[in-house]
Amino acid sequence: MSEKILILDFGSQYTQLIARNVRENNVYCEIHPFNSFPEPDESVKGVILSGSPFSVRDDKAPIPDISGIKGKYPILGICYGAQYLAHNFGGEVKNSDSREYGRALLNSIDHSSPLLKNVRMNSQVWMSHGDTIMSLPENYTVIASTDNIKVGAYAVNDEATYGLQFHPEVYHTTEGKQILGNFLRDICGCHQQWTPESFIDSTVKELRRKLGDDHVVLGLSGGVDSSVAAMLLHRAVGDGLTCIFVDNGLLRKNEFPDVLESYKDLGLNVIGVDARKKFLDDLAGITEPEEKRKSIGKNFIEVFEHEAKKLKNIKWLGQGTIYPDVIESVSVNGPSMTIKSHHNVGGLPEKMHLRVVEPLRLLFKDEVRKVGYSLGISSSILGRHPFPGPGLGIRVLGEVTEEKVRLAQEADHIFIQGLRNYGLYDRVWQAGAMLLPVQSVGVMGDERTYEYVVALRAVTATDGMTADWANLPAMFLSRISNEIINKVKGINRVVYDISSKPPATIEWE
Repeated sequence: MSEKILILDFGSQYTQLIARNVRENNVYCEIHPFNSFPEPDESVKGVILSGSPFSVRDDKAPIPDISGIKGKYPILGICYGAQYLAHNFGGEVKNSDSREYGRALLNSIDHSSPLLKNVRMNSQVWMSHGDTIMSLPENYTVIASTDNIKVGAYAVNDEATYGLQFHPEVYHTTEGKQILGNFLRDICGCHQQWTPESFIDSTVKELRRKLGDDHVVLGLSGGVDSSVAAMLLHRAVGDGLTCIFVDNGLLRKNEFPDVLESYKDLGLNVIGVDARKKFLDDLAGITEPEEKRKSIGKNFIEVFEHEAKKLKNIKWLGQGTIYPDVIESVSVNGPSMTIKSHHNVGGLPEKMHLRVVEPLRLLFKDEVRKVGYSLGISSSILGRHPFPGPGLGIRVLGEVTEEKVRLAQEADHIFIQGLRNYGLYDRVWQAGAMLLPVQSVGVMGDERTYEYVVALRAVTATDGMTADWANLPAMFLSRISNEIINKVKGINRVVYDISSKPPATIEWE
């Protein structure tokens, strides 16, 4: 990249939000652990120090070595980052009665500071700190205050170093984008030219350089990430890319033929593999969610390997890895604990002696979609809700059978089509039907029934890391419930999931 911002991560829950806001200003940035970041080069235009759950006064407080940065590159410290820049260079930070959580108003602003240009008096900011900066080093100047906090923001007099006690990256700081934009544009001198088009141009050139005449195989899922990755690779190597789409018997209703048809217009070379029997046979008798995931993942690898070995001159395995996956693996606290096994092509590169190419590893999910639109991929693919790799295998709770999958497919199809027909689909991040391993008594006509229960799940989110249940209209839910019960023999009760993530997950298994 021709210019970039380094973000040093001290473990804040908001670090990814900082990066997303920088990217939304059309400036490329990278997140690195505070204790393991690259030596800045000429492409680095500035550095942002994130917040942290730690106090700067803790014995184990994260202390970065910024001797090669401070005074040489523009720096913006946010919350913990601001406290570190004050405390470790001659100021004083204490736990005091002046701490703030939640909304606050800037009642004093130095508009001569380039960081706060065009920020209005009494602008709302979001505070989240137990410690307070009580005094600043001699060459530091206060540039903003609130009713409770004198040092709401500061500048270092003889260098382009700034600190914000509040979080500009969160939604509740109403002019946070303006403040970050001021830092990027006026202080760092960024040209704000990192766009989907520029990403495509630079990525395709790099892929051509890296891959040469080698051939690539990629597993398609019909989802956003694998589709965009495939199109970038296709632009780079053309017919040198072969895609494999496996029907594991756990897809949505009609998904296998529909997805294959949608790829025809993109000019991709796609091999469709019907492996339904193999997956379903091996799931017989398995009820534990993690074991189901492992069975599905193992079979995917076997099927994929079998098909890929039929191809010639394959040297690379394409993957749709995106930036949150990369950040997770190198986070301050190390890789997160396993909440669930992910269904991917893990193990294949070593087994087949392939190198891995990940054209999307720099992008967030929303950026992947923007790149996809610039590549000409249809909204029917890019606008699709995320769908779990194990598919209905983890939406049929308990043992998976062909009949249970059919019930889940039919209920899911009615729900998803209903969302589309009522104009609700794009308001929802992800939705689906969960077939529960319980049966309930019902009455249909003059007969008692003893049939399955379906739970409908719909959530709103920006990246899936957190999610709220979607408050769908009661009349809509009533109609969908009636349609499922009337049309899907074997289901006599429908419930709606109103739990958020956390503490619940989006999927039930």
